Amino acid sequence: METLDEVLPAPSDFGNALIEAEEGSDIDLNVRLESVSDGILVTGTATVTVSGECSLCLDPVNFDVTADVQELFVFEKAPEGGPEDEVDEQYAVENDEIDLEPALRDAVILQLPFQPVCSDSCQGLCSECGARLEDDPEHHHEVIDPRWNALSALLDANDK
Repeated sequence: METLDEVLPAPSDFGNALIEAEEGSDIDLNVRLESVSDGILVTGTATVTVSGECSLCLDPVNFDVTADVQELFVFEKAPEGGPEDEVDEQYAVENDEIDLEPALRDAVILQLPFQPVCSDSCQGLCSECGARLEDDPEHHHEVIDPRWNALSALLDANDK
C-alpha cells in the first residue's frame, strides 16, 4: 500500500458546459494505492476549485468540489468478446503505470451541477427585459392579453 498526497494541475476541459476547473489550477489529490489480486485499487479524494456562470442570472460562480475516487486499475483487461460495458469502463495498468486523469475526470465531473446557481434564492433575469430580479424584487411588466389589442388601439385614439 502507498499513499499519494499531491497537488496536480487540472487538465483542459475539466468540467461541463457551464462550470469547469481552469486549466492548470490545483487539484488536491489524497489517495491510497493498494495492491489487490486483480490490479491496483485507488481510493481517496480529489478537491478542485471550479468556476463558471450562474445558470439563472449569469453572475460568476466559484466553489470547491470534493469528489470521492474509488477505481480498480486491472492488470489485464476483460477480453474483447465480453460485455461491452465491462470492456469500456475498465482502467488498466500499462507498463507498470496508471493514468489517474480519466478516473479523476469521471469522479469530479459527476459532482458538478448541470445548472450551477450563485445562491439557492437566485431569482434569475426577467424574461422580458433581462433585468436582474434579485436587485428589484417588485419588477414586473404589464402584459395585455393579445385578444384585447384592438380595444387598446381605440383607447390610444381617444387619448389624442
